Amino acid sequence: MTIFRLVAHAWRRLGQAGVGLALAACGQPAPAGGPSAAYVRLLQGLYRGVVPTVLPAALAAELRQHPGTVLLLDTRAPNEFNISHLAGAQLADFAHYQTLNLAGVPRTRPVVVYCSVGARSEKVGERLRSLGFVSVRNLYGGLFEWINEGYPVVNAQGPTNQVHPYSALWGMWLKRGEKSYGNE
Repeated sequence: MTIFRLVAHAWRRLGQAGVGLALAACGQPAPAGGPSAAYVRLLQGLYRGVVPTVLPAALAAELRQHPGTVLLLDTRAPNEFNISHLAGAQLADFAHYQTLNLAGVPRTRPVVVYCSVGARSEKVGERLRSLGFVSVRNLYGGLFEWINEGYPVVNAQGPTNQVHPYSALWGMWLKRGEKSYGNE
């Protein structure tokens, strides 16, 4: 399913009230401690519930307490990953996720997948589960919510504030960070 079909599907599921809620939230900062109600409604429309989610705060705590234990897979495109990603994440390009080679990874190793908002990563997580991975979670709200809650990202040079907003439409959900498409 293309991202445009995912958006259309989400907006249909949100209905008129959800669209109004989303439009009312445009330009308003996300409340402290979690995503805006409009973002939650958007995610409810996008997520199919086939992969458990992990909240940014819970993942941040887990990464602090057990560094190197969780395999982080960034399922965005290489140009998005190059702008910024979670420290220690590996690129698992969504365009090629069905051929992702994880032959050396124990099926019991905890895996967290993420993308901008969590729709692409949920598909990758579903694929990993079908391959026998027993502890796969999707980062709730994706990289956008991770950033919105104040958690750090890196690129090849180190810590950065830049985030690829995917598009102007999706970028409206990014309330923190410096939006960059990498061609500035």
